[in-house]
Amino acid sequence: MVRVKRGNVARKRRKKILKLAKGFRGSHSRLFRIANQQVMKSLVYAYIGRKEKKRIFRKLWIARINSSARGYNINYSHFICKLKQSKILLNRKMLSQLAILDPSAFSNLIKVTQ
Repeated sequence: MVRVKRGNVARKRRKKILKLAKGFRGSHSRLFRIANQQVMKSLVYAYIGRKEKKRIFRKLWIARINSSARGYNINYSHFICKLKQSKILLNRKMLSQLAILDPSAFSNLIKVTQ
């Protein structure tokens, strides 16, 4: 049987992992086995983080809308309920942007809902 030398393939595979591990601390960026474990773990964390980011931003938008609406003596849940009854279809991101950047438009929305 002919001997197969895989040096080039193995080196490329290791370099790819070590490149992904760049910036990790200590042996997590230098030793292949440890770097490989850390890269796999970091990819899992990145996947989870992409899902979590959506939840975190939604919570932030709700908190902003709630604090702005309370300035007009209405809480968040009543405000959203009134918006839906009025058939105003604005998502929470846009509502929070209005609350921050255009308070007069936000106050008009509150007047329409009451």
